[in-house]
Amino acid sequence: MKTYYRAIPQTDAARPDGALQLAGGWTWFTQVEVLSRDAPPTVVDVAQVPGGILGRMTALRADIGPLSMNEPQVMGILNVTPDSFSDGGQHSSLDQAVGHAQTMAEAGATLIDIGGESTRPGAAEVPEAEEIARTAPVIAQISKSLGVPISIDTRKALVAEAALNAGAALVNDVAGFTFDPALGPLCATRQVPVCVMHAQGDPATMQQNPTYDDVLLDVYDYLEERIEWLEGLGLAREQILVDPGIGFGKTIAHNLALLARLSLFHTLGCPILLGASRKAFIKVIGKAEDPMKRVGGSVAVALEGIAQGIQVVRVHDVEETRQAVQLWRAITLGEYFGT
Repeated sequence: MKTYYRAIPQTDAARPDGALQLAGGWTWFTQVEVLSRDAPPTVVDVAQVPGGILGRMTALRADIGPLSMNEPQVMGILNVTPDSFSDGGQHSSLDQAVGHAQTMAEAGATLIDIGGESTRPGAAEVPEAEEIARTAPVIAQISKSLGVPISIDTRKALVAEAALNAGAALVNDVAGFTFDPALGPLCATRQVPVCVMHAQGDPATMQQNPTYDDVLLDVYDYLEERIEWLEGLGLAREQILVDPGIGFGKTIAHNLALLARLSLFHTLGCPILLGASRKAFIKVIGKAEDPMKRVGGSVAVALEGIAQGIQVVRVHDVEETRQAVQLWRAITLGEYFGT
């Protein structure tokens, strides 16, 4: 029987002696939830956690490119697509895309994620040449004009290669490096940081009755296997981000189960990326049919992730998220040094 250990993160100003820092970041913990597929969860003291597992929970995460994983990072979303669920067609020209990237950078985005293929539920695959034509020129122009690092959101090796040649610094694959067998080896050869995400099915079919034995543990096992596979190619674990894939082949109940225990994924020893901005579960729970009116729900989910110690939030609404994170840090962590 496999046992899983989840740090129970705290941010209270009254930190007890003996508390351990989670992932070298801004949360601490003294207790751990023990999970398995065959028994109810239990809560134990950190002293009962095996040393190797505790080491992965507490180890300071390495920088990803120029970005410190010791503080929350805001990744701005730039979709250069005609059909993305929230902002399709709004940034499809070069000038529109570069202008929006500049706006996000000025608003506080520390990383910009550029995608040329919609991964909304029901979306069709885009030919590689078209995806490259949408993304590479934008990346090249932003690389020249802005000082913010860029990630390429793609499932395909040829698209990633063109993006890296144009100046991208990270590869973000929503298919977890299972769609194109050449993508993982390319990233290993180029020694570029990656983000590996969990998805059940592909965008065209993923919301057609997704099912799991235990969504939290199933996603954990998948990401663990993908990390080990990438390590086998020569990528260091320290340069692999993990993303549980909120909304990708998951019901509302699945999403909520993952969000409630996000801190489990720290046990993998990798930084965590959370991408929940404007997604359908926010529409339903927050009663916001218009994606542009899901800012409040999106920010609430991002702050909950940060309270659980996740290092990167991927968002559409950069200014609002940056402002909320700064206020949260000032109140919760005392990180304000003005007058």
